[in-house]
Amino acid sequence: MDEVLTLSARAQAARIAGGELSAEALMRATLERVREVNGALNAIVSLRDEADLLEEARRADAEPARGALHGLPVAVKDLSNVAGLPTSKGSPALAGQIAASDDLHVARMRAAGAIVIGKTNTPEFGLGSHTFNPVHGVTCNPYEKTRSCGGSSGGAAVALAARMLSIADGSDMMGSLRNPAGWNNVYGMRPSWGLVPGEPAGDTFLHQLSTLGPMARDPGDLALLLGVMAGPDARQAHGVAAPDLTPDPAAKIAGRRIGWLGDWGGAFAMEAGIMDLGRAACAVFEELGCVVEDVAPPFSRDALWESWTALRSWSVACNLSPLLESPETRDRLKPDAIWEIERGRAMSGLDVHRASVIRSQWFTRAAELFDRYDALVMPTAQVWPFPLEWAWPREIAGQAMDSYHRWMEVVVPASLAGLPALAVPAGFGVGGLPMGVQLIGRRGADRGLLDLGQAYHEATRWPERNPVES
Repeated sequence: MDEVLTLSARAQAARIAGGELSAEALMRATLERVREVNGALNAIVSLRDEADLLEEARRADAEPARGALHGLPVAVKDLSNVAGLPTSKGSPALAGQIAASDDLHVARMRAAGAIVIGKTNTPEFGLGSHTFNPVHGVTCNPYEKTRSCGGSSGGAAVALAARMLSIADGSDMMGSLRNPAGWNNVYGMRPSWGLVPGEPAGDTFLHQLSTLGPMARDPGDLALLLGVMAGPDARQAHGVAAPDLTPDPAAKIAGRRIGWLGDWGGAFAMEAGIMDLGRAACAVFEELGCVVEDVAPPFSRDALWESWTALRSWSVACNLSPLLESPETRDRLKPDAIWEIERGRAMSGLDVHRASVIRSQWFTRAAELFDRYDALVMPTAQVWPFPLEWAWPREIAGQAMDSYHRWMEVVVPASLAGLPALAVPAGFGVGGLPMGVQLIGRRGADRGLLDLGQAYHEATRWPERNPVES
């Protein structure tokens, strides 16, 4: 593997800017790495023609730098549109459709100089945290190819772990930037809701669950990409101005207060060893001078789940109902999508209102916690990466899971309230499988989480200590 692929995106960009590295050389190394490892992993799909990519890289070398990502290869999650590439969203109902234009965040990445080489694989419509679909197949965990890589940004996480990319975009409704980051020994960040606008299509007022965000092998690169993706869009009402997101290596971490929420007082079933790694990660923050305390469950687990499942099903139904109504596509939808659509369509306006009231109550309670704590910490997943042939885990530690996403319940507190959450690697457990923890912050505290994450990264460097070699 070419040494340049082990560098951070910031270092690659700096070398290109300084004339020490050409965009063409970086592209050649990238394509060689894709040829070497992607066949077994299946992380990058819809790869563009090599000659076209090399020509685009040569043009980048011949022109002035366009922005922070100038000359860097990227691949876009296959839930988003890239002009000229197919957007299947992993569904046979959409397979073969070619995007006419870039989605907003893709256009921003291109304007900053990034070169899109293809797409990254995702579960069908991004539903579930196991990256497999009937269009592109299954994506393997690079640390154990018989295991899941998580999802829905699974292809992005694997591409980073395997050094095919240095940065990648993703999205997160129910842990889709956090679970795959933890399972692939990389970093993922769900930003404060509204910091990164989505496409101004359909309703842009009511559905405040899913958000776009960055993935990388260190927090500094998260900030680099997030800075490009973030910022208001005048066509949408909820955008917020992007602050300076670059983590400060000299930031004073000592004295910051960390609350360990763990398994929510035993409410969330966890496989053996996950809590131990979570506490070990907290110990790193203690060594950095932070104050770490156990936090009792601050809100009803059942109320959170009731609110979350109602708002999620309502959102999915609003987005996917036309596919269920069409005779041409209804039989091509996976059962989990149909279940969500039918559940959402059965709700009344008052059902949705009640769910949003619970969400509002939780947001208020969380804000009170952040008067005391700079971050709350929980694992990124409740199970270790499971076998590829499973659709989803049916039980955890003897506790039955009653839906395709119940096993991901640990990610709900941040998602429901639109809070920023930074997934950081926590090490390795059973069979050398990776796991992570999520640092959850107050709405708008994205920079503070990145500062914490950078200090943690300097102390641990998990992606460098146990890299994927092949």
